[in-house]
Amino acid sequence: MFLSTLQVKSGEKANMKKPYNNTKATLALSKASFRSIMRSPSAVVFTLAFPLIFILVFGFLGGGGTKVSLGIAPGSDIHNPLMGALQQIPVLHLVTDESAADLNNRLEKGDIDGVIDIQQNKSGLPAYIANVKYTSASLDKGNILRSLLNNLMYTLNSRDTKPSIAQLNESTIHGRIYRMIDFILPGQLGFSLLSTGVFGTAFVFFSLRQTLVIKRFFATPVRRSSIVIGEGLARIGFALIGALFIILIGRFFFHFTLIHGAITVINMLILSTLGVIVFMGFGFVVSGIAKSESTIPPISNIITLPQFLLSGTFFSIENFPSWLQPISKALPLTYLNNGMRKIAFEGAGLWDVKHEILILFIWGFLIYALAVKVFKWE
Repeated sequence: MFLSTLQVKSGEKANMKKPYNNTKATLALSKASFRSIMRSPSAVVFTLAFPLIFILVFGFLGGGGTKVSLGIAPGSDIHNPLMGALQQIPVLHLVTDESAADLNNRLEKGDIDGVIDIQQNKSGLPAYIANVKYTSASLDKGNILRSLLNNLMYTLNSRDTKPSIAQLNESTIHGRIYRMIDFILPGQLGFSLLSTGVFGTAFVFFSLRQTLVIKRFFATPVRRSSIVIGEGLARIGFALIGALFIILIGRFFFHFTLIHGAITVINMLILSTLGVIVFMGFGFVVSGIAKSESTIPPISNIITLPQFLLSGTFFSIENFPSWLQPISKALPLTYLNNGMRKIAFEGAGLWDVKHEILILFIWGFLIYALAVKVFKWE
């Protein structure tokens, strides 16, 4: 009897000396939070359903489009009737401020549909020689551009009194086919991560604060960081599952381009992790400034809707008015979308998108500094 009593007391002392394991607490909180996310219809809808619907719609639409891009080679003669006529075509977007190397690089990728070099003909007639290069990476739009240029040349040469005013020399370079899904899917992936980070985090932490769950944690050995990290791990895990699902759907059903296969997927998931961490900071800010649960959606929409519309999710920001483009280029989702597209289609590594990653880090630093100021625990 005496021996058993000593054993019990020694066991109690051992338990008293054993430190509280915050790592286990963090993982337990993460597991519980992940289960709650999976049971939330809104989380599933915003993370998977909406992006998937858009991918299906644009995937079935194929590679159609109404805007074609034509690069103007550096050193081209821009003061001539042909150039003036090109500027009058509404569906033609002229790229005039890039180097020859950048234009050729974009042409090979199908990012632009052609490059034209207009020079004065020193030997006489025709007055101008126009050398245009198309790309096999953009067959549909390339054919539209070819038709536009040939019709334009016919019109110019027919209405002039001279035999001809310009001559068009055409050639085609070969590149990977750039499909609409290669542009749309990274944008929808970014939208999924933005929605998960902002809406999910804002609702969860506001609910924990309102129900005094976080306040009750103060009576336990659980650290505040464990609560935040646990919730963050759950949110990141859920977002990555959704991201992988979206990538695989695009790849196997719509031939989404993944240049280096599994390596490309891993790089996209790493960039997705950084993106959702940054966007969670917006969610913390919303949960801190919201006065009631009903105010969370409008505040969150103020953050997400401009990014959804202006960050190149559906259309390239180059199609926006010039006064709007600086606003688009200031948004974090723009850099996440650009980084995703470069990794997927161009085969870029994480170091190659260091500029985009740096901008995301800057946004993350600023938004978490603000989140610390406005965050409330009770």
